[in-house]
Formats: sequence, structure tokens, C-alpha cells
Amino acid sequence: MPWSAATLGLLVGFLIGLTGMGGGALMTPLLVWTGSASPIVAVGTDLVWNALTKTVGAVVHHRHNNVNLRLVWRLASGSVPGALLGLYLLGLIKQSARADTVDHFILRLLGGALILVAAGIISKGLIQRHLPSVVARTVNDENLTGWRVPVLGFVVGVLVTLTSVGSGSLIVTVLLLLFPAERLSRLVGSDVFHGVLMVGVAAIGHWRLGDVDLRLVTGLLLGSIPGVWFGSLTASRIPEGALRPAVAALLFVTGVKLI
Repeated sequence: MPWSAATLGLLVGFLIGLTGMGGGALMTPLLVWTGSASPIVAVGTDLVWNALTKTVGAVVHHRHNNVNLRLVWRLASGSVPGALLGLYLLGLIKQSARADTVDHFILRLLGGALILVAAGIISKGLIQRHLPSVVARTVNDENLTGWRVPVLGFVVGVLVTLTSVGSGSLIVTVLLLLFPAERLSRLVGSDVFHGVLMVGVAAIGHWRLGDVDLRLVTGLLLGSIPGVWFGSLTASRIPEGALRPAVAALLFVTGVKLI
């Protein structure tokens, strides 16, 4: 189990380093398809692995001054309650339904989330290419007031808790629409830092619900750490414009099959 998990971690870590995509959209379907875990355990295990991975990225982004803490707290004001609601709903479902019914429900949600992430990947590229940079809306106190950022956090918080998917691509895509003049590195860094809080809450909740395989988490980390490093080194040699549409198409087809 540890070595097969390490192989999965190596593959997903390499793709994360290569494309910058979050691991949930890749890891959870692979854990299910390879028979490494049931859908509900795959979600919980991926969340713990993802939280640990994001912690490393958050430290790096913070040291490079790529984190806007005001944006992080506004996102978390919605995402943490959303994650808690998702855990509550999941607990109710597990109490009132059979295990195979819960797994069936999780698979359907996972399929829908993968389709959303695929759309987010394509949309992010289109936004960066075509949205006029003259729209001078950046992340500041005035633009952070209102309901948009907390609602975004809330929706993604519920989605991530139930599927482990959406903490990266979906949030960054919407943030690009809300703050088109902000540096992308600051949006990504803030999202990664925020992801530690949101995914951490969801991971602890799944742990308490008994949906985490710690042995599997260890194996994934053994492979993903060198995988991310190698993928990051390779990224500059492969055109991003060719990679992201291919990955988006793969996620879309996977999502359709799961639904």
C-alpha cells in the first residue's frame, strides 16, 4: 500500500508542479479508480494530504509577500462556516444512509465538481488573456467589503468538504474576475494560505468522522514531495498553453463519467 500510494503521490505531485493545479481534482478520482480507498475515504484522505501540502506552499508564499491576509480572512469568514456545514450534512447522510449510498452520492458530487474545475481552468486562461488590464480593481479594504468574497468562500467550503475539489482553480478564477488588476501571484498566494484554513477544518472533520487513512496519507506524501519538486523544474520547458486545456479536458471527461 505505501509504495503504490507513493507512486500515485509522485504522479499527482509532478502534475501539480507542472500545471499549478490543486491536487484534489487529480488525487481523489485516482484513489477511487485504483481501489486505494472508497469514495468517502478518498475525500477525507486527500483533504489531510492536501492540507499538509498546502501548508508548505503557504509558508513559501508568505515569505515572498504573496499573501493578502485581509483577503484570506474574508474568504475564511465564508469558507470555514461552509466547511462546517458540509461536515454536518455529511454526518447526517452517513447516519441515515447505507455506506454504498453515501459513496454513490459522493461520486456524483465529485463528478460535478470536476466539471466545474475544468470550466474554471479554461475560464482562468481566457480571463488572463482577454480581460482588459485597465480595469483598476485591486484587493483593498473598499473592494473587500460586501458579500461576494465570503459567499465565494462559503460555496467552495461546502464543495471542498464533500468532494475535496475546488479549493484552488475555482477560487482563483472568481478572484480574477473580482480583482482583475491584482497581481496573479498575490491572488494565488492568498488562495493557498486560505486553503490551509479551509482544507484544515474539513480534514479535521473527516478525521473525526473516521474517513481518513493515515497510512495512505504517509505513502502519498512520500511520492508527492519529490514529484512537486521535479514537476516544478520541468514546468518551464513545457508550454502552459498546451498543458492546461489537456488537463481540463481530462477532468471534464472524468466528471461526466462519474455523473
